[in-house]
This record gives sequence, C-alpha cells and structure tokens, in this order.
Amino acid sequence: MQEKLFTEIQLDRIIEMAWEDRTPFEAITFQFGISEQETIEIMRREMKASSFRMWRERVQGRATKHAKLRVNGIDRFKCKLQRQITHNKISKR
Repeated sequence: MQEKLFTEIQLDRIIEMAWEDRTPFEAITFQFGISEQETIEIMRREMKASSFRMWRERVQGRATKHAKLRVNGIDRFKCKLQRQITHNKISKR
C-alpha cells in the first residue's frame, strides 16, 4: 500500500474527524480518499500511544463511526446546524 502524503492542515482535519464520535470513517474516506485502516494508521502514528489506545477503545464497534451500523435515516456526515470548518477555523455563517 502506497502511503498518501498530506499537508499538516489535512492531517489535523483527518485526526479531528476521526476523534469526533459522530463522524463516520466513510466521511473521512469520502473527503480524503483513505480507508478506515489508513485512518487508524495515521492516528497511531500521529498520536501519543495512550491517546491512541483510548481513542481506539472508544470507536471500536461504535455505531456512529461506522455508517453500516447507523440507524436508518441518518445519512449526513454532520449536523445541519454545525458551522462550516475551513482550515481548522470555524467560519461565520
């Protein structure tokens, strides 16, 4: 598997999306073209070992992190009231 190169801003956003409980791995795949496994590898590489273990325990099997486990009817990646995030800064509506 060839490792994709991301800017620091993109890595920050991938980590942020992976850390959020309600953002499914499929959203990360859609936006950045990486698989769940590649996301996990980025998290393992970029986080402290204890933080990675805590995150991994929390997301493993969590319905909100896996689109296939979600309740029918929830098909969006974010809350419709959530502000748009651009380069890790929240923009005004």
